[in-house]
Amino acid sequence: MSDWGRADYLSRHGIQDTRVLEAISRLNRADFVPEDLREEAGADVPLPIGQGQTISQPYVVALMTEALQLQGDERVLEVGTGSGYQTALLSLLCRAVYTVEIVPELARSAREVLERQGFENVSFREGDGSLGWPEQAPFDAILAAAAPPDVPLQLLSQLKPGGRMLIPVGPQGGTQQLLRIQRALRPGEVPQVESLLPVRFVPMTGQPLSQG
Repeated sequence: MSDWGRADYLSRHGIQDTRVLEAISRLNRADFVPEDLREEAGADVPLPIGQGQTISQPYVVALMTEALQLQGDERVLEVGTGSGYQTALLSLLCRAVYTVEIVPELARSAREVLERQGFENVSFREGDGSLGWPEQAPFDAILAAAAPPDVPLQLLSQLKPGGRMLIPVGPQGGTQQLLRIQRALRPGEVPQVESLLPVRFVPMTGQPLSQG
C-alpha cells in the first residue's frame, strides 16, 4: 500500500471519516493514471492524465469526499469524471453516482476502467458538466472536479434542499477556493457557503456559466 493510501497517513493530515479512509485504501491509484506514470502514483501529488487534465492529489480527493459527509444512501452528481479515481471513491460510499465528462477521450477511458473493475452503481454521460444532469436531479450531493469562475446556478439548482456541493471556484491559472455550499432547506433562504482551503484545479469548460 502506498503511503498516501494508508489510513494513518491520511488521518495524520486531518482526514477522520473512517468510511472515506477505508474506501480510499481499497483503491489502487496506479489503475487510474497513464502507464508511464504508474510508478509515481504513490506520491501525494496531482499527475497529468492527458488532454490537459490532471488527477488530483489523494489528500485533496479524500478531503473533498469527507466534506460531502456521505452516509451511504445518497445519489451524487460528479462534474468532471477525469481519470475515474474520484468516481470510484464516491461509488464505494454512496448509492449511485452520476458522472459527466466533457472530454471524449477521458470519458471513454474512465468508463472502461471503472466497468473493468466492476463498479456497477455509476452512470456515465459525455457532455457539459456545468449543466449538470437535469433528468436525474435533484441530487443529495454534487462534487465538481474543475473550477468555474463563479458558482454555476445550473448545478446549485440540482441540489436537494439541505444538499451539499463541493466545488473549486476562482480564476483560471490562479488560486481558487474550495467551497462547500449547502442549499437552504426553504425557498428564498440563502445557501450556506464555507471556504475550506485554497486549491488549483483545471478550469471548468462548456457553455457560458451562469454567475451567482
